[in-house]
Amino acid sequence: MYITHLAIWVQDLEGMKAFYEKYFGVVAGDLYVNEKKGFSSYFLSMGNGCRLELMHLQSMAKIIREYTSPATLGLAHFAVAVGSVEKVNALTEQLRQEGVRIIGEPRWTGDGYYESVCLDLENNSVEITV
Repeated sequence: MYITHLAIWVQDLEGMKAFYEKYFGVVAGDLYVNEKKGFSSYFLSMGNGCRLELMHLQSMAKIIREYTSPATLGLAHFAVAVGSVEKVNALTEQLRQEGVRIIGEPRWTGDGYYESVCLDLENNSVEITV
């Protein structure tokens, strides 16, 4: 297993993309937009297989004003690739059977991932992906 990407909620999507391009030499993929959810993101490639996902919600400013939770900005989740759809399903079921909270059932996402999501012991979101 290995980490495939880390995701960060950001207020200024374009500014953050430019920052990482300038200072860390990442290569940005195409902008992904889900207009229904008011969500947009970029995947930034780091050259070693691991990527950083910058994520933005149109309602982010409202969230920041109304909540003080550290979960509203910063690390949103990290993803671990396990190699196949079958392994995603098997690991998800194993975690469930051992009492780990599953917060996202195995599924194909709109941006092409097959994944499930669990919470670790500190309630950090972990994507389990192919």
